[in-house]
Amino acid sequence: MASRAAPEAARVIALAGPTASGKSGAALAIAQRHGAEIVSVDSALVYRGMDIGTAKPSSAERGSVPHHLIDIHDPLQAYSAAGFLADATRLVREINERGKLALLVGGTMLYFKAWFDGLDAMPQADPAVRAELEAQAARQGWPALHAELARVDPAAAARLAPGDAQRIQRALEVFRVSGRPWSSFHVRQGSTDTTAWGETPLFSLEPADRGWLHQRIAQRFEAMLAAGFLDEVKALRARGDLNANLPSMRCVGYRQAWQWLDDAAAGLPVEMAQLRDRGIFATRQLAKRQLTWLRAMPRRRVIACDAPDALAQLLRAVEPFA
Repeated sequence: MASRAAPEAARVIALAGPTASGKSGAALAIAQRHGAEIVSVDSALVYRGMDIGTAKPSSAERGSVPHHLIDIHDPLQAYSAAGFLADATRLVREINERGKLALLVGGTMLYFKAWFDGLDAMPQADPAVRAELEAQAARQGWPALHAELARVDPAAAARLAPGDAQRIQRALEVFRVSGRPWSSFHVRQGSTDTTAWGETPLFSLEPADRGWLHQRIAQRFEAMLAAGFLDEVKALRARGDLNANLPSMRCVGYRQAWQWLDDAAAGLPVEMAQLRDRGIFATRQLAKRQLTWLRAMPRRRVIACDAPDALAQLLRAVEPFA
């Protein structure tokens, strides 16, 4: 079993928070002040061609500070918490070898959980069980399977939306194959082949006023639409090899845009206001789940991201660890 603690000489800090809390700008400020390199902790930024809907850092931002784990996979490929942990562990060590501070930044809380606690080896996919779950969902709907998950793995169900088919299916598959709750595989302290970096300082940008965050989410989604987000999704659909069930296309925003385009193609009445409202609602739900994850991380040091001096507070808090 690997150690919970990061290697003694490691220089690494983590910055988390819900979507639209200002992580990217804060990370750039920290990195520029301390000569850090940023390691993305985001399951959507890994995909090439998904730029607008993921609020991917601009080429100028990526040119001013080195960023890692961005644009490393095609949207047809899957990326896992185990893959992140292996990649991030390697990158932190390489960054440290260059004499730099490694700054983990993002909002994919399962990846942070893997970083701090390690991952136990999960059962491999079982095609027969997956087919059984697909058939059950076709009969009963995914909310019914979510209710089943709540009975066998309440911790996992609390973190998943009732329509999150991909993760509900995987959680129930793991339970049926192993007899263990899916969530239990994310709390073991380390694994045989990876290190859990349990002592990494974690700073969390969280709003004191949830309404402030909701307003920022709405403004950002509207800005994405104005910047051509729908055209980006149309281009992904036009490839012909992607579908709505892929992890990449189930990312918040992309899932709603894909469904909106499906409705339009089927001749159903659609308006941009519908896409706007669905996208904003889904993003708010994501932020709610992210905050639930964060509240379960007592190690975090909270900075109120809606405070007028939030960045100054964060920079002061980070100073002793940088």
